[in-house]
Amino acid sequence: MSLPLVFDAIPIARQASVPFSLEVPDRRTVAVLGDEDSGVGLLGGYALGLERPAPGGGRALVFGTVIAQLPEPERLAFRRRVGYLPAGDGLLQNLSLRDNVALPLRFGSGATPRDIEGRVTVMLTALRLTGAAQLRPAQANEEERRRAALARAIAFDPALLILEQPFDGLTARVASELLEIARGGESAEGARRTIFMTGQEIPPIILRRVDQVYRLTRAGMLEPELGSRI
Repeated sequence: MSLPLVFDAIPIARQASVPFSLEVPDRRTVAVLGDEDSGVGLLGGYALGLERPAPGGGRALVFGTVIAQLPEPERLAFRRRVGYLPAGDGLLQNLSLRDNVALPLRFGSGATPRDIEGRVTVMLTALRLTGAAQLRPAQANEEERRRAALARAIAFDPALLILEQPFDGLTARVASELLEIARGGESAEGARRTIFMTGQEIPPIILRRVDQVYRLTRAGMLEPELGSRI
């Protein structure tokens, strides 16, 4: 069985002396932290095929597949297996929060409108967004926008979630709540979803729920943080 996410010798920073390699185990929550010059902000794009390494410059595999090498229709279909919360929130400003959450289901599934609306209502309730659902992003506060972005990311109930700077600007309490929702509950093997997150820092309160934290240096060295559990 293929691992959910593997980075295989990808050069991501000009100053790096070694390429970036990492295996993300199934049902684990893994964080890679680093400053802007470390190249950590590129990792999500490489995983999803939105960024491509130079020829001969390594590869990123999602469930054993290099998404960037798939034909466009297959690439879009494959991405349904992967939830993505980009840095910021990536919400469309001309749509309400509810319509932003519904968007991937309306264009990427064969579900009926009734089933889609039911699924969206369930997600909005789980993310405690029902009171803000009709607001547009510019009318909502940062916490509400981040909740909507996470709801959209889990619309297809993916096995893998890629989160970029997911907790920036949020309180520790909200960050902890959203991580538990992202994990999707627990099983005997661990969290129901595999989570890979990137950023500069994460709140200390959620470190106990992150299995492995790495620090990526500008030289490209991947250093485990003390206290990580894998």
